[in-house]
Amino acid sequence: MDLGYTVVLVPKGEVIDRGEGAAAPAPVMPAPSPAGASTPTPAPAAVPNGTDLYFAADAPGPEFSVRELVTRLGEAVVQVRTPSGLGSGFFINDAGYLITNFHVIEGETQISVEVYHRESDQLERRSYKEVRIIAMNKFRDLALLKVEDGGGRKFVAVPLGQTDSLAVGERVFAIGSPLGLERTVTEGIISTKTREMRGDLYLQTTAPINQGNSGGPLFNLRGEVVGVTNMKITFSEGLGFAIPVEEVRNFLKRRDAFAFDNNNPSSGYRYLEPPRRLKAGDARPET
Repeated sequence: MDLGYTVVLVPKGEVIDRGEGAAAPAPVMPAPSPAGASTPTPAPAAVPNGTDLYFAADAPGPEFSVRELVTRLGEAVVQVRTPSGLGSGFFINDAGYLITNFHVIEGETQISVEVYHRESDQLERRSYKEVRIIAMNKFRDLALLKVEDGGGRKFVAVPLGQTDSLAVGERVFAIGSPLGLERTVTEGIISTKTREMRGDLYLQTTAPINQGNSGGPLFNLRGEVVGVTNMKITFSEGLGFAIPVEEVRNFLKRRDAFAFDNNNPSSGYRYLEPPRRLKAGDARPET
């Protein structure tokens, strides 16, 4: 109802978008190291973004070279192993929560995660065997896992970006384990942001994607995840695809709807269609 006068006036700049939750501060990226200097210190551990588990930059940051970003963010990218295969994944906060593809862990509950920790300017490989499935959405090929045997360690995590500011032709890079070759880095550009395949939209990239890259992050040059690599066109080059990061955010916000249950191998939960209204003349069930 229009009362004819303003009851409350809130300045637009004071309005907080509650749809994504309050964003936690982005990690401080160290300044580029001079030539010949020691390896840059990794970005500080991430802090969970409220109930959404991830963190994100509240404003566009500076761009860095792929070399610098790989050094800073490489610890956050992991190899996900199951008895039937392997894929990639990445930590979204320092508590050990990580994202991978659903098809990487489909039908499996025995999961391990290989992480390369930087210790005294060297990389030390460690395998974590107690990995719990938190949620999975097979319709968008996403899964949320948690390392349970971290012993209180703070994991290096990466921030989630957005595709709104991503431009066709912009440089991106992927880190993963194609064909089991750990810590492989590939670089390319965004070919299109809206490639429709099987009713869903994907980022298309020229960054080489192969079996084993699935579930790994696609980064922009600010070190933000803009997509989750999950497929390529077989027998072709330069036709890789990634799930837009907005789908990851939505999955994390609504993860309760896809919560994993050991007693239900088809988890996340399936919601059946509601019963339709009976019309005149329709057969009714016997009581």
